[in-house]
Amino acid sequence: MSIASETLRHFFADETGATAIEYGLLAAMIAVASIVAFSALGGGLQNLFGSTSGGDGAGGVMEDAASST
Repeated sequence: MSIASETLRHFFADETGATAIEYGLLAAMIAVASIVAFSALGGGLQNLFGSTSGGDGAGGVMEDAASST
């Protein structure tokens, strides 16, 4: 067998980078899903947490409770 055909056979049989690529694709899909979910829930999250200084939402309630003791 020639050196070129042996090199090509090794090249196509090598799968060492496949796992890293799969993990990268998985991380990218999780990131995209998170962005979509946060965008869809953005208004609800803003209403829930609000600003910590305005007294609205969970952040303001926690601040009010801490200052009243």
